[in-house]
Amino acid sequence: MPKALIVDDEPPARARLSALLRELGQVEVVGEAGDAAATLELVGKLNPDILYLDVRMPGMSGLELARHLARLPDPPAIVFITAHDEHALEAFEADAVGYLLKPVRREKLAAATERARRLTARQLEDVARPEPRTHLSVRHRDGIRLLRVEDIICLLAEQKYTTVRHTGGEDLVEDSLRQLEAEFGGRFLRVHRGALVNRDYLAGVERLADGGYVAHVRGLSEPLPVSRRMAAELKARL
Repeated sequence: MPKALIVDDEPPARARLSALLRELGQVEVVGEAGDAAATLELVGKLNPDILYLDVRMPGMSGLELARHLARLPDPPAIVFITAHDEHALEAFEADAVGYLLKPVRREKLAAATERARRLTARQLEDVARPEPRTHLSVRHRDGIRLLRVEDIICLLAEQKYTTVRHTGGEDLVEDSLRQLEAEFGGRFLRVHRGALVNRDYLAGVERLADGGYVAHVRGLSEPLPVSRRMAAELKARL
């Protein structure tokens, strides 16, 4: 029997859904979670086949969480659960994504469970627009670790990957620098072709004796080089 995990920040909603699933007997409910961090931990431990995932949760939405889960080597199938949200419903219909409306009805739950399938990264990006992520996901041997975007100091291009320097150290992510700039352009500033700096950590821009420029960034021991083209724009934004 497929293993299921219920994710909702409201305990009564989790309890009701769990009871309905037990009655239907299509899946075995192996766990429940109320937020993104607990979900990732349980997914790593329990390896569920299907997630019933609430769209609107505090801290991180179910849509964003699903995008992080899609990076796993063997991601679970997902059925989204939502209150009446016009944007979400249109996106789900357009991309053939399984969803349930609250309050969840027994017959609808049975049908959604029968149709549940894995979602592609493209589908998840489409339904999550225009919502930017609040975290980046880093793949580790034991699963996925989340990095808060607000804790990221700078992003550095590294061939096919991007080096993320953050308040807790350094990691590699699979997103390209161009993709990250398109998504988080309001928070990060480009200092040269291969680097973006979180505007909250940018302390100043200095002109050197040779006419070049560097950016002083809080949390970094060494300044970052700044292209001449970007120097004037950075100064204007400080």
